[in-house]
Amino acid sequence: MSTQREITESGAMRKRMKPEVVEKVGDETKSKTVEEEEFEANIAGSEEMELSISLILEKIENYTQMVYELLESGKTMLKELTNAFEGKLIMIHKEQVEKWQEEIRELCALDASNEEANALLLNARYLLQPTCDH
Repeated sequence: MSTQREITESGAMRKRMKPEVVEKVGDETKSKTVEEEEFEANIAGSEEMELSISLILEKIENYTQMVYELLESGKTMLKELTNAFEGKLIMIHKEQVEKWQEEIRELCALDASNEEANALLLNARYLLQPTCDH
């Protein structure tokens, strides 16, 4: 149990720092941390209770830090996934457009070939038509 008490006591030494609140009273300026004001206003208890509260505040700080880190890593992961998705989608689009452009080239080549064949057939028909010399 002494280890737990040492951990508890060392935890009590590290209080969560909050921004200072500065009050101006006449010519005097007094500043207190928000945490000190909370303790003074709400806590008039034993040292053990203050230690317990300090431990809870430390847990809150650690939990808040963990949540912040998870949010940041989540943002980073989503950004990476978005970039990968965008890259893949652009690549798929490019490949599909290239396929359609190839189809257009093939259709143009087929059309040119058909036009040549049609011209040859018209010439052959013209040559094979009987001439009327009666």
